[in-house]
Amino acid sequence: MEAVAYIDINAPLVERCRVNDRQAQAELYRRYSKAMFNAALRITGDYAEAEDVLQESFLSAFRELSGYKGDSSFGAWLKRIVVNKSINCLRQRRLQLVSLEDFHHEATPAETSASHTGEEAEELQYRADVLRRCIQELPDGYRVVLSLYLLEGYDHLEIAGILGITESTSKSQYSRARQRLRELAMQRGLS
Repeated sequence: MEAVAYIDINAPLVERCRVNDRQAQAELYRRYSKAMFNAALRITGDYAEAEDVLQESFLSAFRELSGYKGDSSFGAWLKRIVVNKSINCLRQRRLQLVSLEDFHHEATPAETSASHTGEEAEELQYRADVLRRCIQELPDGYRVVLSLYLLEGYDHLEIAGILGITESTSKSQYSRARQRLRELAMQRGLS
């Protein structure tokens, strides 16, 4: 089987951006801004900070296009910038990962496996909104690790490198985040 070379569909736009073509920059912003804003919001947990991160990320990306070599998609490269800027934003707020001593394990009732077939779209939307609010209520350390792992697709080794923690700390923070998320969801009537 013959190997197929990776071709980024944004390569022509990126090349135009390298020579400060404002229309090309606007088009890349249009293509990626919503997804990148959502990634920043999941990490920072604050709408205004996510907007700031988004703007700073695009400015950095356009200034540092010489650093983009094309060995990954432009979107993946940009997402890395957004994640790093989001993490820096949290660090400025003095991100404190919850220590082991602060964690109090509480037993929870066994989860029931309810079939969601036949639930109406409105009910599903309500449940998704409640879950999003619960995620935003998690402590910063929990929310960041949960977002990076579950929603952004990073593995624990990558998260450890991004946050400057150990891989086992990332795993334990993720486990605690899931537990706390279950508790918050149960308090709000989700099971």
